[in-house]
Amino acid sequence: MTDVAAVVVERVAALVARLHPQVAGDLDTAARPSEHADAQVNVALGLAKQLGKNPREVAQQLADQLDLSGICTKVEVAGPGFLNLTYDDAHLAKLLKDVAADPRLGVRRADVAETVVIDYSAPNVAKEMHVGHLRSTVIGDALVRMCEAVGHHVIRENHIGDWGTPFGMLIEHLVDLGEVGAARELSVGDLDGFYKQARVKFEASPEFQERARARVVALQGGDQDTLRLWELLVAQSAHYFATVYEKLDVRLVASDLRGESVYNDLLAKVVERLSAAKLLTTSDGAEVVFPAGFTNRENEPLPLIIRKGDGGYNYATSDLACVIDRVERLQATLMLYVVGSPQAQHLAMIEAVAQAAGWLPPTSRMVHVAFGSVLGNDRKMLKSRTGDSVKLVDLLDEAVQRAAASIAEKNPELPEAQRNVVARMIGIGAVKYSDLSSDRVKDYVFDWERMLSFDGNTAPYLQYAHARICSIFRRANVERTATRAATISLGHASERGLALWLLQYDSAVWDALERYSPHRLCTYLYELSTRYTSFYEHCPVLKAESDELRLSRLALCDLTARTLADGLALLGISSPEQM
Repeated sequence: MTDVAAVVVERVAALVARLHPQVAGDLDTAARPSEHADAQVNVALGLAKQLGKNPREVAQQLADQLDLSGICTKVEVAGPGFLNLTYDDAHLAKLLKDVAADPRLGVRRADVAETVVIDYSAPNVAKEMHVGHLRSTVIGDALVRMCEAVGHHVIRENHIGDWGTPFGMLIEHLVDLGEVGAARELSVGDLDGFYKQARVKFEASPEFQERARARVVALQGGDQDTLRLWELLVAQSAHYFATVYEKLDVRLVASDLRGESVYNDLLAKVVERLSAAKLLTTSDGAEVVFPAGFTNRENEPLPLIIRKGDGGYNYATSDLACVIDRVERLQATLMLYVVGSPQAQHLAMIEAVAQAAGWLPPTSRMVHVAFGSVLGNDRKMLKSRTGDSVKLVDLLDEAVQRAAASIAEKNPELPEAQRNVVARMIGIGAVKYSDLSSDRVKDYVFDWERMLSFDGNTAPYLQYAHARICSIFRRANVERTATRAATISLGHASERGLALWLLQYDSAVWDALERYSPHRLCTYLYELSTRYTSFYEHCPVLKAESDELRLSRLALCDLTARTLADGLALLGISSPEQM
């Protein structure tokens, strides 16, 4: 165990279970950071309430019998019944040495490796990605990285919209342009222009409408020529998506695309299986399911439409097919849906129907990782100057340009080639961190000045902290790996403060992952860099009083840089060594 609090929690829980086995189950035994001690344990408050005793007396009983020799030098009862702990410096130094020797920096692997399907990003074929796709993509990518880091088997599913009635219109527009001309137009990335032209033509021409509807029938009927044209649209769109994901530095690739079309053959089976389970009802000509507990504003049962009166399937049918596929074919034990908050009721109804139908066994669970919107300074949905949604490519390009200008001003001597690489790291990192550092369930305001600032809780601030540590080793002409076996001295309060925080990295990663909340890891990293700043200001590194102390402080610097880089990497953000 390299987490400084883990052994304390284990021993507190064991003591409470031994002394009071009848009430030990639901108690909070966590050891949390405190302003008044290295850590604080509040278990006595809840325990005293269940026992009907004085909390300070219960706390004192625990303090008297708690064996933390070699771990803590002091266990004191404080306030209404808190246990205040002071860690032994030698114990902290040993843990730091263990973490420094561990390529995982003390982050535990999962006790049971799960098969995790993560549904995120989800753009539409023949439409450009806009700022509305940002949150799903970067939050999903961070969860992918964290899940993989702790040993889960992760299946990325980019559930793209590639089927349905609009494709009749799009394919006919492609035919009018000619395949070569259409491919040329789509290849330059102007998917929105292509879509808008098709829409204008559809609204203006009854003849075009008729052709488009006939093409939908041909597509759904499996006409080979129509399918070939449809595949051209999908391929050009997939190429465009890939360029956006490369700019954004996320792990989605072409093989992760999972279009609605993939589930087409399953849709009729969804209806059959719901009917066999006696869940299907006819309402206003449509086949629907009424999941228990869902009502409309009039307090009437709310239906989930499975098949419309004209025989067409609905989004719900496709989503239920996804559940069947993910549980039965992929053997998913956890399905994460990184989807906007407005879809909460829809996904809850999908989950309820899947459970009622028996498609969601106890070994598999669905989790809606909901998120809010990206707002402009007017606190309305972020739009371009023309009032359209901001194209994601344009936003990312502007981020890199702004970062390059900032770097040129701060470090004009940095070679241009290196400046371009660092500008991409900082610009893209700033956009992603601004999103990820916000509590995902809340809306946040997109603010260029704040997100690219080198002060405050921003990616550039953390990236600069990492680069500054790297520069210390260049000036010292010391290989960082040479410091990792050093015994670390904790004689100064700033050294102890930094050490204590470094030893909580495992908890920070798991806290963020278990809550599906990357902002909690961001908060940890920001606090780490502020503690490092305090350490650097109060504890001379290269001019330390002795060679032994110099090596100790270099070891703290190295471990801080590694933790910053590793934490940022889990968020999908690069850490330059020079800025």
